[in-house]
Amino acid sequence: MISIRAERPQDIGEIRKVIEEAFIQAFGQAPEADLVDRLRENCPCLLSLVAVNGDIVVGYILFSPVKIEGNKIVEGMGLAPMSVLLKFQRQGIGTKLVQSGIEMLKSNGCPFVIVLGHPDYYPRFGFEPASHEGIRCQWEGVPDEAFMILILDEKAMEGISGVAQYRSEFDEAM
Repeated sequence: MISIRAERPQDIGEIRKVIEEAFIQAFGQAPEADLVDRLRENCPCLLSLVAVNGDIVVGYILFSPVKIEGNKIVEGMGLAPMSVLLKFQRQGIGTKLVQSGIEMLKSNGCPFVIVLGHPDYYPRFGFEPASHEGIRCQWEGVPDEAFMILILDEKAMEGISGVAQYRSEFDEAM
């Protein structure tokens, strides 16, 4: 039985293993594990969730602050990274992590979530290319279809456009 809960200090080692396994398998490297450690050290405003099977961490998701700077400045959250142990993939764990995080953020008044991710995966949660809302990524060369936004508060986001700015810790991982 898989359950979703907030990260606990004793989960940190297992979280690193989950991230490293998933990202090394997919991309041959895992700078995301170091990114999570840096964010954990420097940013108190994180939403960090784990998927557990019994008492074993099998999945992980992190949301960290992102600002859209343009005609106004609006603060929301960025989803990155999300990972699931290989033997637990394709069982709906990633979906549970994303849905749980979105529900928590929405209930806390977060106006949007940004993700730089797979364009075939995230639209199932309501994400659309951020360019449709007049929002651009701070990094050059990011494919339009991979940089997506989910609007959680239409009123707060009305007329907002500009550049999405992640925390500086992300610059080291890009």
